[in-house]
Parts: sequence; structure tokens; C-alpha cells
Amino acid sequence: MWLYCVRHGESAYNAEGRIQGQLDVPLSEFGRRQGAAIAAALAALSADAIYSSPLLRAQQTAEIVARRLDLPIRTDERLKEINVGIFQGGCEARSPSGTRKRLPAGRQASRTLWFRAANRGGCSSSAVAPPSATSSRPGISGPQSSPTPAPHGRPGGLRPPRRRPRSPTLENASITTVHYDGDGRWELTAYNQIAHLAAVGLSGAGDL
Repeated sequence: MWLYCVRHGESAYNAEGRIQGQLDVPLSEFGRRQGAAIAAALAALSADAIYSSPLLRAQQTAEIVARRLDLPIRTDERLKEINVGIFQGGCEARSPSGTRKRLPAGRQASRTLWFRAANRGGCSSSAVAPPSATSSRPGISGPQSSPTPAPHGRPGGLRPPRRRPRSPTLENASITTVHYDGDGRWELTAYNQIAHLAAVGLSGAGDL
């Protein structure tokens, strides 16, 4: 079984450099174009099931894919982004010129904010579910299934591998591929793929 993990396209908050967590934010117009690029890529991969986070930006991405693949969408709470409490709705740090590029201090803050969020009405990383069969492949049965979850940059049931890539953050509209051999072994075969976005472009947004 092949599991294609798709991060949602750029949201309105991604475009503004704002932290969204579990706030229900829609896709931007650019994010919708990214969704169409995801759908075109997955059409060639024979996916036969779609699972989505219930948050709007993920569902809208899944709907674009579902129309192309002619498949129903099943939502699962375990695919939601983490709750980062008082940080939700806040802005990421910007350079003095006001560009989207984040300052080193901003990057450091974004790496540590969810560790502290539990004390501020949110969900800390220690409370995030570990990667497991039940959290990363909800309701999937049958070795021939090739499901496509539509999660977030930091969904509760999906984390970067132990040997982390240089940047564990998933790009908007990226595809990460996991293979299950039917005998209990899961293998990460491709991480944060973005080749299908060459004609559309990257949003450069953060992971929350």
C-alpha cells in the first residue's frame, strides 16, 4: 500500500504570514492553483481513497483532488493541525523591509512556541500523538489501498522521520510518500516532494 500525504495548498493566513493552528482558514486563490497541481500529480498515482483533516484549508484542497479523481472524502479529527493556543492568529517575524523572509529570531520562536503552548491554551508537542498505524492511516483496510490524506504542516499523527531532512517543515501542497509492505513495515520513500508545483510556484509559508 502507498500512502500519499499531501499538505494543503496556501491558505489566506499562510499568504499573510500568520499562524493558524486550528483556526478554520480557507485557501487563497494561489492555494487553489496549487491544489489543482496536486490533483494532476495524484491522477497519475492511482490513489483510491482520500482522507482529510476537517479544517477548511485541508478540506478545500481535498475537494479539488476529489473532483479530479472522482473519489469521496472521509474526514478524520486525528489529521488536524496542532492547537498553538494564544499564538493562533498571530504574525510570524518579518524583516525590517517587511518582506516574507523570517528573521532568525522568528524561526527560533516558531520552533519553540508549541512546546510552550500547552500552558497558553494550546497543545504542546509532548501531547501530540506519536506516529502510528491508527493515527496515520485512519480506517484503512486492504493491502491494495492507496489512500491520500490531506493534513497540515504539523498534524497530530504525522511527524518527520527520525533522520530528519535539513528542514522538517512541509511546503504547502507538497507530497510525502510512505510505503507499507503488508507485513508491519512502513517506509518513508519520498519527503516534501514539490516537483509538481514547478509551473505554479511555492508559497514560502511557514508550517503552522
